[in-house]
Amino acid sequence: MLYRIGKILCTVILNCFFELEIRGSDLLPKNDPFILASNHLSYLDPIVLGVVAPPALNYLAKEELFRNKFFGGLIKNVGAIPLERGKADIKAMRAVLNVLKKKPVVIFPQGARSADFDKFKVGVGFLYRRSGAPIIVAKIRGTDKFLLKGSRFARRGKIRVVFDRVEGISRKDAYEDIARKVIGRIRSL
Repeated sequence: MLYRIGKILCTVILNCFFELEIRGSDLLPKNDPFILASNHLSYLDPIVLGVVAPPALNYLAKEELFRNKFFGGLIKNVGAIPLERGKADIKAMRAVLNVLKKKPVVIFPQGARSADFDKFKVGVGFLYRRSGAPIIVAKIRGTDKFLLKGSRFARRGKIRVVFDRVEGISRKDAYEDIARKVIGRIRSL
C-alpha cells in the first residue's frame, strides 16, 4: 500500500519537473522475479525506476541510509534491503535471494553513484548464479542534471530510461564475467 501511494506521489512530482522518456518497459516481467541492473547517476535513480517500472521493485540500498530511524523505516517498508558496502555482506545477499524467489530486485552494479562503467561489483553475477532470475538492464540518463553540485535549486529536464535484456550469460559463468557483460550492456544502451 505504501509503495503504491509513494509511486503515485513520485510520478506526479517527477512529471512536474521532468519529461520522462521510457523505452523497453514491456521487457519487464509483470508477475515473475527478475534482477534489474541499472547505472547509478543520482539519488533520484531508485525513484525513477520505481515510477517507470510496472511491477513493484525491491532495492539493495547502502546500509548508511537506514541509520535515520524514520527514513530507514520508510525505505524498508517500500522494499529496500540494507547492504553493507565494501565487504561481502552475506546477510544482505541471503535476504535478496529470498526476495528474488517471488519479487524483482534492483541492483546498481557500479556500487555507488558514478558515470564510470569501468569499476563495478560482482554482486549481480552472484545473484544471477544463485537465483537463476533473468537480468534486465536499465540505462538512466538525465537524473544527474537535476540538482547540480553547488546549486541551490533543482533544474527541469528530460530523463530517459532504456530497458533491455542481457544475452550470452550462463549460470556457469564466473561472477565477474556475468557482471562485466551486464555492465557492458548497460554502457551500450
